Amino acid sequence: MIKTDICDLLGIEYPIIQGGMAHLATAELAAAVSNAGGLGIIGGGAPEPEWVREQIRLTKQKTDKPFGANIVLIAAKAEEIIKVILEEKVAVVTTGASNPGPYIPRFKEAGIRVMPVVASVSLARRLQRAGVDAFVAEGMESGGETGQTTTMALVPQVVDAVQLPVVAAGGFADGRGLAAALALGAQGIQMGTRFVCSEECIAHPNYKKAIVDASDRSTVLSGQSTGYPLRALENKFTREFMDKESAGIPIEELFQLGVGKMRQGMINGDIEGGTLLAGQICGMINEIKPVKTIIEEIVREAEAIITRLNNSTKGG
Repeated sequence: MIKTDICDLLGIEYPIIQGGMAHLATAELAAAVSNAGGLGIIGGGAPEPEWVREQIRLTKQKTDKPFGANIVLIAAKAEEIIKVILEEKVAVVTTGASNPGPYIPRFKEAGIRVMPVVASVSLARRLQRAGVDAFVAEGMESGGETGQTTTMALVPQVVDAVQLPVVAAGGFADGRGLAAALALGAQGIQMGTRFVCSEECIAHPNYKKAIVDASDRSTVLSGQSTGYPLRALENKFTREFMDKESAGIPIEELFQLGVGKMRQGMINGDIEGGTLLAGQICGMINEIKPVKTIIEEIVREAEAIITRLNNSTKGG
């Protein structure tokens, strides 16, 4: 069995973390991931704080395993969501889009593990000094907001720079990816796009089908001029957005163009007019499966690869 330091730290069976997927990281998905041996995450990116509370309490009804919550720190109601998470005492908090340093003492006092998503070595070093418990090092292959460095380059540099467990994110969907992440020095993987195509995810069937039908070059990276680049499946909306971005319209107008587009695409199923977040790994996802099956297949494949590699190197 693959068991790493992150498993011991978070109290989970397998080193597989669910991403804090916007609009999709609900109690149904989080509980399914935790029940299957990974770490489920409630998405606290931009919803109402009471929705986050409701989802946390519902997850507690569906699983007795550890789970976490994600906070996008630039969200308008981030402070209120943080208050909810502190009151509900989830096991783990993952953070993104800003420096969680000012909030770390409050999380630690509540007994909550803090695992920020980082896209650079410098931020990882700074947050280690601030007292976080682990990191998610996310490469530019990931869906949604992303950095500028590939996973293959970023993960080993973060691993070398810190003395805390590192989880790799961006480009993982199968056991080969888990085995590769471990080889890079990571203690596990975080997945978002793969879990979109799970039976328990509330994503619209049109969105799931778009990922299943996608190829290796189906995603585009837009919004680079805004400072918040976003990876999604290419469609009519992304082309229009990128055309206007190239034309140099003000950043405020670009942000306004994106308002409501994630829900329009991922929940309502408008595959041309909405935003369909997806990582570059989407070309490898060919089926919609139960979460338990996804996790078990990944672990089984990774174990077989590691065994094969060990056997192939015996005796020099």
